[in-house]
Amino acid sequence: MVMQWKKLLSARRLGTAGAVTVQPGRSPFQQDFDRIIFSSSFRMLHDKAQVFPLSDEDNVRTRMTHSLETASIGRSLGAIAGVGICEKLGESRIRPNHIGEIVAAASLAHDIGNPPFGHSGEESIRYWFTHSPVAAELRKHMNSDEIADIDRYEGNAQGFRVLTRLEMPENHGGMQLTCATLGAVAKYPATSSCKERLRGVSGKKFNFFHSDKALFEEVANTCGLLGNSTGDGWCRHPLAFLVEAADDVTYRIVDFEDGHLLNIIQYWELENLMLGIIGDNGETRERMKLIPNERRRVEMLRALTLGVLVKQLTKAFLEHEKEMLAGELECPLIELIPAARVLGEIYDISAEKIYTYRRATEIGVAGYELTSGLLDILVSATEEYVDALKRSEKPEPRSWRLLGLLPANCCQKDNESWMQSAYYRLQCILDYFTGMTDTHAVSTFKKIKGISLPGMLF
Repeated sequence: MVMQWKKLLSARRLGTAGAVTVQPGRSPFQQDFDRIIFSSSFRMLHDKAQVFPLSDEDNVRTRMTHSLETASIGRSLGAIAGVGICEKLGESRIRPNHIGEIVAAASLAHDIGNPPFGHSGEESIRYWFTHSPVAAELRKHMNSDEIADIDRYEGNAQGFRVLTRLEMPENHGGMQLTCATLGAVAKYPATSSCKERLRGVSGKKFNFFHSDKALFEEVANTCGLLGNSTGDGWCRHPLAFLVEAADDVTYRIVDFEDGHLLNIIQYWELENLMLGIIGDNGETRERMKLIPNERRRVEMLRALTLGVLVKQLTKAFLEHEKEMLAGELECPLIELIPAARVLGEIYDISAEKIYTYRRATEIGVAGYELTSGLLDILVSATEEYVDALKRSEKPEPRSWRLLGLLPANCCQKDNESWMQSAYYRLQCILDYFTGMTDTHAVSTFKKIKGISLPGMLF
């Protein structure tokens, strides 16, 4: 059994019934892109770290610029691969640019669920849940699946939640993106406690919480994704490989560029590695000498490198199309291209020099304390408030004052699910926390801790 492109490219919107007509002027997939880019959750990415949190350097990438660049690469990958797909399909309603639009929209959304401080923010939530006495008490009232969701907390799963629940929450399906786009977003299409772990790269993480499984199941059924025998995991949508590739090459190359910008990476090192991808016949090196400004040389090398990688990746995608449709490809596309060795070298150097950069490390460590401190305060206040209501007692002033600072969805005393489920309440708090920018998280922590009060001049 194999997946079929006609179903995989479904324009049906999550939470709606009936087919959607693909218009030549502005397709549903282009509308997906527009809905994402105009969302408040995407807007918050302007102040969430890519690698360097709270950077003083204006040119360093944030999650927003990284997402926009990834979407740009994704559009090229999808459109070029789409030529080969459409030739086989013989389907006039779906064009190569539509496939580019699907990959671009999914790439734009791939980090939309990231908490403050990036990957260290995810790690700090997991750390809090396994080490905090407040969390330990909460775990007593959660089942094993719910515990697994937070034990393995994932920005990818939070991203799916943002797209399908938190943005436009009055709609079933949230933003009601097309199933093709939502399928392409899911690089790890399984639950946190998937009983039959997906093989290879698809099984590294998970992409939706148990509370959101029914929504992903609707996406999977519409797109015809192959499911596992236990019903809690599916094979990847083939276009998810292109979304992953767009992210992989973008962060490897542009993080290296940012490393040079901050004087962590030397120019000669960057030039040699990028020429190793471009193919140095002497002509490109001589061309670089004609550019007097070093930063401009780096920008030119980055552009040429990404151009080569786009060609290599689309070629690999079409060569391995049958494996992807059968759900049998277990490695990322970047491991299947001629530039794989050099990309590996770039990643190793980045891991040694860039991702351990002292300022980023210091802020990341501080992020652990900030996350634990905020979650301890907010969760304990919530649980004290609920316990008092259940006993028909008046909540402690501290609790109801703290809850008064939070969005309305964090205190739903008229909602039975909120009152009865510790998991539901924790997700509300995490929805609030992960939606914060880096700056807002720091500001909120300082205010609640009394370190900085409104109107203070010091």
